[in-house]
Amino acid sequence: MFASAVHQLRYAAGLMRGERMPVESLARIARDLVATVREFGEPGEDSALLPGQQGPIDPDVRRTVLTRALRRTARRAATRTAYYQAMFAGLGVRPHDLTLDSWTELPVTPKAALRGMPAAFVASGVDPALLALTTGTSGTPTHVWLSRREVDMMVALNTISAVLGQRLRPGHVVAYAGSSRGTIPVLCVSAAVMAVGATFVQLGTLAPEVALERLAAPLPLPGPARQITHLTANTSYLAALVSAAERGGWRPADFGLVSLQAGGEVLSDALRLRARRAFGVEPETGYVLTEGMPAGARLCSARHLHHSAEFAHVEVLDPVTYRPVAPGETGTVVLTPLLPYRECTLLLRYVTGDLVRTLAAPPTCELAAIPATSDILGRYGGPVSLEVPHRQVLEILDAEPDVALPARYALVEEPGGPVLHVLARHRSPRLLARLEDAAALALPLGGIILHEDPATMPPTPPLRADLREHSFDHHPTPTVFPRTTPAAVPAHP
Repeated sequence: MFASAVHQLRYAAGLMRGERMPVESLARIARDLVATVREFGEPGEDSALLPGQQGPIDPDVRRTVLTRALRRTARRAATRTAYYQAMFAGLGVRPHDLTLDSWTELPVTPKAALRGMPAAFVASGVDPALLALTTGTSGTPTHVWLSRREVDMMVALNTISAVLGQRLRPGHVVAYAGSSRGTIPVLCVSAAVMAVGATFVQLGTLAPEVALERLAAPLPLPGPARQITHLTANTSYLAALVSAAERGGWRPADFGLVSLQAGGEVLSDALRLRARRAFGVEPETGYVLTEGMPAGARLCSARHLHHSAEFAHVEVLDPVTYRPVAPGETGTVVLTPLLPYRECTLLLRYVTGDLVRTLAAPPTCELAAIPATSDILGRYGGPVSLEVPHRQVLEILDAEPDVALPARYALVEEPGGPVLHVLARHRSPRLLARLEDAAALALPLGGIILHEDPATMPPTPPLRADLREHSFDHHPTPTVFPRTTPAAVPAHP
């Protein structure tokens, strides 16, 4: 316990002095936490002091610490990256003169800039070790280069999160149902799981029916876990699993799940309920962005999304003017990952496109000390995405058994208001009436049109569940023909 305290002090002191990322101390903290859990069954009382478990901070102290962190990050970006060197030179602004007020006058960094020239954001003097790619569901995949120290740090942070957040323990079995092309999540999750002493299974995004069979299959492993105990999946793929479980007659008792984690896409309360009925456990979610790693946010009991100020500076800006929005208004999340947690791909005021609503009043929840917004409402795609938020559409569609999961829809702007096109199992007048009644209470629509054939739908955005991987589980064994001996060729005379 004394050694753990020393490691935490070294870690905190390194951060306060603005030193390089204290990866070694962070890795020791993660190992000490795992050792404590193995010996005592639970983390110690000081677990609230661990990285990522931020507690109350005096507002004046918060402003001072944040100002220093932003100046350090901006100074590094201005001197080490081509993109920000040109930006600061053009502005005539010196990074060490920045304040929290003048920070809001800096130009935002659009996603298109990072997609178009990722090398311009890579800091000189840092060796890139791994290329992390986004899934590309909102466009061309974005490139984020990471150093070895950043990867090691993310593994340590994932280990801490797995123990404290998911209550992962030795003997558990974790299945990751995400695309195998997602290098950084697969690497970090698998390494964290093994560090805890649990078992990792890369499930991938197989056909949902195959995935359900693997989730229910008994495992020939020593220890108490006879089946997969923890499942992490993209939200749309979880929806596909729920639909397949309902159609296939699966029951919660068929599985051994004690934890469900859904991410990458909006998780509606309606899908949350159906997942609990299908698997016997309610899915949890948070907010993590490849471009913003290791920054993230977690939900409280009041369903506020609390953004840890330790890893990144979070702003909520109007998606058109990029000015701060008023309390209770909707804006896009703008992230600045902070030194020393980011050292390779540096981003200042990066526009994520993810929409949230600022809180109308200060929160009173158990995480009230951590800055908060609403949960993610969707992605900004023009004025219609503000008028008809993606989350509210999903709450209606995910509650309907006659709407295929994952829900697919398109909004088409018409003179009488946006028209909602929905892919349904059957074009039923009763289904249409139910959807119209539900929409009348929450959405300013000009109409709803049901489709049975995806080919008749207007273009719909891709989902992460569409990154399907193939399996030979149910493929017939190919016929093997016996090898024949070729006929002898007569010799030339």
